[in-house]
Amino acid sequence: MAASVQSNWSAPAPGDIPAKDFPETHVDIHTHANLTDFRPGHIDIDWTVDWDKKVLTGTVKHSIKIIKDGIDKIVLDTSFLDIKSIAILQPDGKQKDAKFELGKRDGTLGSPLNIELGERKNKGDEVEIVIDYSTTEKCTALGWLAKEQTESGSMPFLYSQAQAIHARAMIPCVDSPSHKITYTSKVKSKYPVLMSALADGSIHEDGLGVYRFRQPIGIPSYLIAIVGGNLVFRELAPRVGVWAEPTMIDRAEWEFKEDANRFLIAAEQTISPYSWTRYDCVVLPPSFPYGGMENANLTTLTPTLISGDRSQTDVLLHELGHSWSGNLTSCANWSSFWLNEGINVWIERLLLSVVHGPESGPAIRELHYIIGRKAFEDAVDQFSSVTRFQRLVPVFEKGEDPDDAFSSIPYEKGSLFILYLERLVGGLDNFLPFIRSYFKAFYDRSISTQEWKQHLFDFYAGNEEITKKLNTVKWDEWFNGEGKQLPAEVNFEGALAQQAYKLANRWLDVINGKSTKEDFSPKDISGWDPNQIVLFLSEVRANKDVTVPAQVASRIDELYGFGKDKNTEIRFNFYVVALQDKQSKYTQEAAAWVSKQGRMKYCRPLFRSLFKVDPTLARETFIKNKSFYHPIAAAMIEIVSTTCCHVCFISAFFLITSFYCIFSFFQDLGLSS
Repeated sequence: MAASVQSNWSAPAPGDIPAKDFPETHVDIHTHANLTDFRPGHIDIDWTVDWDKKVLTGTVKHSIKIIKDGIDKIVLDTSFLDIKSIAILQPDGKQKDAKFELGKRDGTLGSPLNIELGERKNKGDEVEIVIDYSTTEKCTALGWLAKEQTESGSMPFLYSQAQAIHARAMIPCVDSPSHKITYTSKVKSKYPVLMSALADGSIHEDGLGVYRFRQPIGIPSYLIAIVGGNLVFRELAPRVGVWAEPTMIDRAEWEFKEDANRFLIAAEQTISPYSWTRYDCVVLPPSFPYGGMENANLTTLTPTLISGDRSQTDVLLHELGHSWSGNLTSCANWSSFWLNEGINVWIERLLLSVVHGPESGPAIRELHYIIGRKAFEDAVDQFSSVTRFQRLVPVFEKGEDPDDAFSSIPYEKGSLFILYLERLVGGLDNFLPFIRSYFKAFYDRSISTQEWKQHLFDFYAGNEEITKKLNTVKWDEWFNGEGKQLPAEVNFEGALAQQAYKLANRWLDVINGKSTKEDFSPKDISGWDPNQIVLFLSEVRANKDVTVPAQVASRIDELYGFGKDKNTEIRFNFYVVALQDKQSKYTQEAAAWVSKQGRMKYCRPLFRSLFKVDPTLARETFIKNKSFYHPIAAAMIEIVSTTCCHVCFISAFFLITSFYCIFSFFQDLGLSS
């Protein structure tokens, strides 16, 4: 298996891979920046966190290289920013005011910031631009939590979430994955602050902390992140650590202590050495509405992973895999997003097999693919009216938000495609070297689907047999095909899944009146992987025409104890099963549980389930706890009708995405955080 294959990979020397100024395949319709004219290189951030006004104020200095002759203007992306002044840095170090214009807002794409350079620049010239600005209350990248929304309740909390195109609401920048930047920063704040970079020292000055950071590896703009609040640190290993609120830090340390570092070692041995120096995570407060985000050097995690039994630590493998797929080698535009996620899910599941060992690892890898295949099919249904978003390489129309196409399709169809290729070329022994070469060839680079495909053929060019097989791949159908049918079947033996299906069918026979046998016992699930239990519960509730009777749900709980399980995935899925019958005895328990769950993966569907069986309790629970939920989550739970004076619980995805940062609850599909 892959764990036995040691990596001899090393980072390429500068210039090993010649980079075009702006390949045609990198065209990004989601940026206003004139990227054929210049290349962003480095930014230097100087922020003050205004906790009272809930804004960031300060400056950002852009270091830019001109790549075409006769350029007299630079265009950057912005969204709801207050631009105060702009200056061009002169050779003598002085600043010269620059004329600028904030263009008309183009929906979620924001407003172009047109900056006049004052004179024409030619290819090879370098320009430094200093922008004095602040964020505003409409910023879609920043989440400001009141102290009541934190676990400790002692101070407010701040976090950012910039993927896909929300960095422009935090910084005037080139907000496109097609180009990478390094950055340095200085942040003044009365509360501790972290960023997606290496800490570079801190002091206290005028009653504020002054925190410095540096990110020496190029990252796309969406990976710039800030987190602030009552945070303490625990080291898990020399390169690995975790941050959390003081009331949570002991639990977080215990949860990840055993696995985080061994996961990192397994990833290095399987793929290549870790490039980012440190791998640190921060566990956010319970009201954090997302699962997590792979920000470089600072993965943000949902506290729902802190289950007290280490049953959900495998989620770290997805975030860790992004240190290669997405962070190190990034998609060139959002149509090629599957390169980030599809390859990463393949890596995640390969690493699952590695860390669980040759005896159980391959079966666990298959189980995750089986669960993921269902998520892919559900996502296809989600886009029945916009079928172009069912494609692995979606087609965006002008002005569309990449968040609009968000689903598990790039994750699951993408990973199935990579697995298909793995099997096609003869297994891991033949395919893993290609994956390693991919990250070497495109080290610290952005890449399009077309470039990825070309590299695949180039890698196997000397092998006539494999090249012949690659020529049989239905490339257009994989990339542009719509619907649930894959261009080629990817089959699984699924021993672990079959156990879950078998038990579910026995219970369904009872529910459907086909059996009255009471031959169940706690031994039914003895030794099961938590994902088998989740699959079992999802199968029990899969048939929308069948209601699980209250007495059956109660009996399942009596035997298996799901109603008290510490694993949030199991607890959530059980409540969804138990809340199908209006006679359910679990309404109060579910209401109490959901009042402490800010993660949208759980709170949104559980409120819907609760509303169906007891609308009064659902309404009262939400109103009582509304201040706990993040505004994004609250808005997606609640639609208030002033004419009917009632609260409707609906899935408001497309209504809200135009105004809020929705993209990163992709982890909430169970793929990762």
